Amino acid sequence: MPILEEYTYVFAIGTFFALLEAYNNGANDVANAWATSVSSRSVTYRQAMLLCLIFEMTGALAVGARTASTIKNGIIPISAFENNAGVQLLAFTCASAGAATWVMWCTRHNAHVSSTYSLVSSIAGVGVATVGAKGVQWGWNKGQGLGAIFSGLAMAPLIAGGFGAAIFMLIKLVVHLRTNPVPWAVWTSPFFFLIAGTICTLSIVYKGSPKLGLNNKPGWYIASVSLGTGFGLFLLAALFFVPYVHGKVVKKDYTLKLYHVFLGPLLFKRPAPADAEFAKVPDYAVIHHAGEDEDDSSSDKSVTKVHSDDELAEKNAIKGDAITPTPVPVHNGAKTLAEEENAVPVNAQAVYQAQLRRALERHHADLRKTRGPIGWAMRTLHNNPPGAGSVYERHNMKALLRRLPAYPVVACFYGLYYDIHKSQVGVMGTPEGRRMDRVYAHATKYPNEVEYLYSFVQIITACTASFAHGANDVGNAVGVWAAMYAAWSTSTATAAKAEVPLWQIAVTALTICIGFITYGYNIMKVMGNKITYHSPSRGSSMEMGAAITILIFSQYKLPVSTSMCITGATVGVGLCNGTPKAVNWQRVGLLFFSWVMTIPIAGLIGGITMGLFLNAPHF
Repeated sequence: MPILEEYTYVFAIGTFFALLEAYNNGANDVANAWATSVSSRSVTYRQAMLLCLIFEMTGALAVGARTASTIKNGIIPISAFENNAGVQLLAFTCASAGAATWVMWCTRHNAHVSSTYSLVSSIAGVGVATVGAKGVQWGWNKGQGLGAIFSGLAMAPLIAGGFGAAIFMLIKLVVHLRTNPVPWAVWTSPFFFLIAGTICTLSIVYKGSPKLGLNNKPGWYIASVSLGTGFGLFLLAALFFVPYVHGKVVKKDYTLKLYHVFLGPLLFKRPAPADAEFAKVPDYAVIHHAGEDEDDSSSDKSVTKVHSDDELAEKNAIKGDAITPTPVPVHNGAKTLAEEENAVPVNAQAVYQAQLRRALERHHADLRKTRGPIGWAMRTLHNNPPGAGSVYERHNMKALLRRLPAYPVVACFYGLYYDIHKSQVGVMGTPEGRRMDRVYAHATKYPNEVEYLYSFVQIITACTASFAHGANDVGNAVGVWAAMYAAWSTSTATAAKAEVPLWQIAVTALTICIGFITYGYNIMKVMGNKITYHSPSRGSSMEMGAAITILIFSQYKLPVSTSMCITGATVGVGLCNGTPKAVNWQRVGLLFFSWVMTIPIAGLIGGITMGLFLNAPHF
């Protein structure tokens, strides 16, 4: 079939917005999925990036195409386009534009929304603008209509919360509540390898990738392969992982290196150092949102200390000088001088904003000390600030020319060096800080040796969650992109069963990973430890509960929000502390509000865009 040449520019624009939507998906949903691991300090941000790249790509290429047909054809029936390829191409271009615009704005302002529901809502709005409300599949539509998709708004968090709570309660009863929990944690750890291996294999084999010829296998084959892989990992963990963590946690052998894991059972005979009893494991019972304001700890020593406008604003606000005080009249000595000073109003909002900006400046000061491209770029921006006057002033134009080469470098590398723990320093004493102190007070802190062991387990569960995300969410962006490509390349409205090219799945998955690496810190810095207290044992339960839920929905071709699943699992695990006060319900309420508001806003953006272009005057 001939290419729809007159719509090539539309396809180019649609491709840009489809990939931008995938980029936002990585910056939003993937960042949320890895926030528990990074905030629990089980992995560093850079380690999370590498693991994300591997498992997102694997999940997308193995089972990712299954949800594409639902996004592509389950909401707007193919007959609605009346075989007009141009209209179909324009429709999915506007849908991608609406979803990408909304999610990008929310991510930039640290607002956590669902990229899945943004795209679904935008497609629904486009459908209304194209064929009217009656032409949109509002009902169940054999599990592919909006009714089936939006049912996940309530079902997915509840199911994920149930799975997460069940897994954590199992850990709590078997390990945490024991008199000596460390040995119990060591010997039961292979069980989590069994779960992770079985779930990942099941997602590939059971209704899995047609490319591998696994989608039509009998039930006994599916069960034997899935359980066989799971028990294989269980055996490997028992032979190699258990002796390694036994030496690290029980014997406290701090001389063990990661490559010693291949010694297996021989590590049981390895003698511990004489001073092993003094060895310490990382402290996981820390408050990540708090911190001291150390003015000189991260400032450039080569630069003379000059108070910034933010610092002066903060100090003036604290003194009561941020706003002009109204003179307090003296009534015959009725008020003392101290009483008059205390009566001066304080601009609390100015204090709060200055506090956050100073914390960010300390982080930037650390980046300026680093070597490599990011250090050079941050120093360039710092040493060439814009001066007074408009942008067209000569000195401002010179500064802009010097700063221009640094901007793309910062855009590419800033996320690689971002420290979400430092980004939360500086909010001590704020309303949010005090609220989280109350939430953390209701969470039991377990021994660091046990949490250290589960930090290894959490890596497995995080990788499983990333695999599940790649299997599910890659279908969102690739579904509409595949529809655009089919309409453009064949000049006909794409068929309901059109195959999604593997190269499009790969490109979309890679774009999702790039979004997480370069922009995910915006969501991760506000989602880590903002709902309940996190630790490796809790985080592994949250991630596994979310992963199981996502894979279940994916196998039945139901796009579901990764954000909703991990949030539901987080709340479920938080409630296992025994009191509702261990959950920050204000944050949960804000999240739910943002999910609900996404539906009309994304739908309106997509629908209005489609209506304008579809009905624009032409000749």
